[in-house]
Amino acid sequence: MATKKRKTAWRWWSKSLGEKASKCDRESDIVASIRTAIFLTYLITNCFIVAGVIRHWNDVEYTRQIPIQSK
Repeated sequence: MATKKRKTAWRWWSKSLGEKASKCDRESDIVASIRTAIFLTYLITNCFIVAGVIRHWNDVEYTRQIPIQSK
């Protein structure tokens, strides 16, 4: 039963990545795996970008400038 659910989940995920690459299921699975790897690299990269933005949010040092007085 778990195998059937796993196959169904993989089929849905593969379809969500785009159209089937070829008529051969093995070849289509390889293409779907490559597309998944590309998606994961995009997702991880975006997570690092968002984390960097959140980390440095409102990270401004305010310095007070004292005017120079002339004699």
